[in-house]
Amino acid sequence: MSAEIKDLKNLQNTEYGLKKLFPEAEDFLPLLGTDYVELYVGNAKQSAHFYKTAFGFQSEAYAGLETGVTDRVSYVLKQGKIRLVLTTTLEKGGEINAHIDKHGDGVKVVALWVDDATKAWEETTKRGAKSYLQPTTVEDENGTIVKSGIHTYGETVHVFIERKNYHGIFLPGYKKWESHYNPKPVGLKFIDHMVGNVGWDEMNKWCEFYGKVMGFAQIISFDDKDISTDYTALMSKVMSNGNGRIKFPINEPAEGKKKSQIEEYLDFYNGAGVQHVAVATDDIVATVSEMRNRGVEFLYVPENYYEDLIERVGEIDEDVDILKQHGILIDRDDEGYLLQLFTKPVVDRPTMFFEIIQRKGAQSFGKGNFKALFEAIEREQENRGTL
Repeated sequence: MSAEIKDLKNLQNTEYGLKKLFPEAEDFLPLLGTDYVELYVGNAKQSAHFYKTAFGFQSEAYAGLETGVTDRVSYVLKQGKIRLVLTTTLEKGGEINAHIDKHGDGVKVVALWVDDATKAWEETTKRGAKSYLQPTTVEDENGTIVKSGIHTYGETVHVFIERKNYHGIFLPGYKKWESHYNPKPVGLKFIDHMVGNVGWDEMNKWCEFYGKVMGFAQIISFDDKDISTDYTALMSKVMSNGNGRIKFPINEPAEGKKKSQIEEYLDFYNGAGVQHVAVATDDIVATVSEMRNRGVEFLYVPENYYEDLIERVGEIDEDVDILKQHGILIDRDDEGYLLQLFTKPVVDRPTMFFEIIQRKGAQSFGKGNFKALFEAIEREQENRGTL
């Protein structure tokens, strides 16, 4: 077992993993998990219909004019432990319109579930984080929520949510969203990791931010020799919190003969932001098959990828012909293997997409698939005329 994978496995399986394995980092910011991911979108009602239909999310909560909120409308969707919030403004001008005009539909808030939102804000701001929201208590008949927030790369923010004294459906100001239209879930369980794209020479800056400000540790690093094709390249480092529940890979462009996917993202998003959300499943074949039947488009993987698959990754439980049929990628590390597949962008701009991942013991991120994945993305870039 490699030291890197052993450390990563221990990090995810011990409550004190960060302090024990990475003494240079401090676990002063205990995170219980991802609370929700909020996207600013042009039409929340229609976006909610898409995520319900195509991804199998279920209606959970709603805020808008009917709940006393006059400046915006938000639909909350849930599947497994994943919660998406889709928000649209009800007014001209303002922050939400400006965000959509600049970036298109995209992630604004990565909300983190904490036991003490006030302490989380104090610990991060005193270490250099720019405040987005000072500790604020909101309440209704179901109890109280404390929330606070800080800025991170681009216009993305982290909001800390303390909900131990709240028993409502989501947050104060929201009501249960009753809907007779709830297509069955597709088997998505939780967020495995979320990837941020940042500008040239900014990866180390933001990795240092997560280390210093939030107590994360770097667990894996990939350079342009690991992640490249004949035409494009990028560099990436993976940052993780102490219990391994929150993992943020950070990507930056690297020099290549043509424009990389990171450069394309930065051009169309007009800056740094969340590139993709990786969501876990226990049966990737069933999940991908159902999503494809519902209209989700995935990157195309050439058939020759599977010619020497068993020689490259060893024996696997799945039928290779079925994996080939669905274009699912496979990679192995010292702890096992993983299966993964990437959607095409789910918004009009070539920016945000989703990764579907199933781990069969592997704790890594599919390094062996990088070349095939990048070539697939380059084919899409060539079709768009942006390579």
